[in-house]
Amino acid sequence: MSIKVKVYNQQAEAIGEMELSPKVFGVKANAALVHQAVVTQMANERKVIAHTKDRGEVRGGGRKPWKQKGTGRARAGSSRSPIWIGGGVTFGPRNDRNFKMRINKKMKQQAILMALSDKVASNCLVVLDKLEMAEFKTKKFKGIMEKLENQLKKSEDKKRSLLIIVDKADEKLNYSARNLVGVKLINLDNINLVDLLKYKDLILTKATVEKLEERYK
Repeated sequence: MSIKVKVYNQQAEAIGEMELSPKVFGVKANAALVHQAVVTQMANERKVIAHTKDRGEVRGGGRKPWKQKGTGRARAGSSRSPIWIGGGVTFGPRNDRNFKMRINKKMKQQAILMALSDKVASNCLVVLDKLEMAEFKTKKFKGIMEKLENQLKKSEDKKRSLLIIVDKADEKLNYSARNLVGVKLINLDNINLVDLLKYKDLILTKATVEKLEERYK
């Protein structure tokens, strides 16, 4: 079954049609696989920040607080004991924890294809013939996005949620798009499942579509 979408220019004018490969943009969804791929990606991006000191790392406590016998108090070897105020922490979070997870490469690719297919099925995909900026200008880039949003049939009161994927890194595009709320621009090498699911609408250039189909054929 062929999948056809309109191709627009930067003025949001339809200039033709493009046939999408069903092997890339017509993949049946599998919620369990997508969930597994998302959990894996987020776990691998997790930074280990929380770290508590044990009794060996807390400063001080080298001297025995009082003699072993004859004081009537309980024995104590260090004021840095976990049962003392200001002492070390027992079983606290440590910065050597490992949250890394693994997933089969083909499973990861299949989950990405499912997310792309969902954008097509939900009419949340716009294909551009090209996306170029002659200068570093956020205002002009915003104008282009507002025109294209009309093709996505976005209501005025809905928050913008737009992911743009270009075939290669472009400094002018990156600088023009980075301050726009609800807009994220990435190149094809950085395509990932979390971004595809996080942003409602997707804009691809024609070159990006061709490279996607070549990569995942």
